[in-house]
Amino acid sequence: MIELYYWPTPNGHKITMFLEEAGLDYEIHPVNISAGDQFKPDFLAFSPNNRMPAIIDRAPADGGEAITVFESGAILQYLAEKTGKFLPTDVRGRKTVMEWLFWQMGGLGPMLGQNHHFGTYAPEKIPYAINRYVNETNRLYGVLNKRLEGRDFIADTGYSIADMACYPWIVPHERQQQNLDDFPNLKRWFTAIGERKGTIDAYAKGKADHFTPTVTEESKKILFGQNSKTGQN
Repeated sequence: MIELYYWPTPNGHKITMFLEEAGLDYEIHPVNISAGDQFKPDFLAFSPNNRMPAIIDRAPADGGEAITVFESGAILQYLAEKTGKFLPTDVRGRKTVMEWLFWQMGGLGPMLGQNHHFGTYAPEKIPYAINRYVNETNRLYGVLNKRLEGRDFIADTGYSIADMACYPWIVPHERQQQNLDDFPNLKRWFTAIGERKGTIDAYAKGKADHFTPTVTEESKKILFGQNSKTGQN
C-alpha cells in the first residue's frame, strides 16, 4: 500500500497519474497547502521541505520497514523502479527519460510556477516579471514541441514518467498565456495523454469535495510568505 500525501496541483497530479497507470493500491491523505497542513510536524518528519507530494511505501520491494519519499521527481523514479514500469531498464532509454524528468523538475515546473505566481497571485502586477516568465514558458513549450516532432511520447521507448511529469504543467496553458495551436506536436501529445484512462482517473481523484480550493488573502500568506522560520515552534 502506498500512502500518498497530496493536493491537486501539477506536482500532485504527477503521482496519481503514475499510481493509476500502474494499478497500485494507494490511499490519499489530503495536505491542504492553503491551510498550512504542510507545516504540521508529522508531515515534516518525512517531507522536510514542507512541500507535497510525499509518499510512504508500506510494502517496499526489500521487504523491510516502510520507506518515505519526498519530491515529485524522486517519487516517480522510486515508483517506476519499484514496479518496473514507465522507466526503461536499458542504459540509453533510461538516460533519456531521466534527462527529461530532470528538465521538468529544473525548468518546466519552476518557470511555469513563477508564471502562475506573477500572473495570478502576486498582489502587485509587475510587467517585467510577468513578461519574463510568460516568455520563458513560451520558450520551454517550444523545446518540448520540438522534442515531440515525429514522436508519440517524450522518449522513444514509449509512455514514461517524463510524460507524467510534464503533462500536468501544460494543463493550465491558458492561465500561462500560451496557445497550444502554436505548438502542434505538443498539442497532439497533450490531447493523447489527456484521453488516457489513467489520466482521467487521476484527475477525477483531485475533484473530490475535500479538495475545493480555498485561496484567500490569508492562504496567500501561508503559500507565499514562507521563510526559514516558517512552521517552526
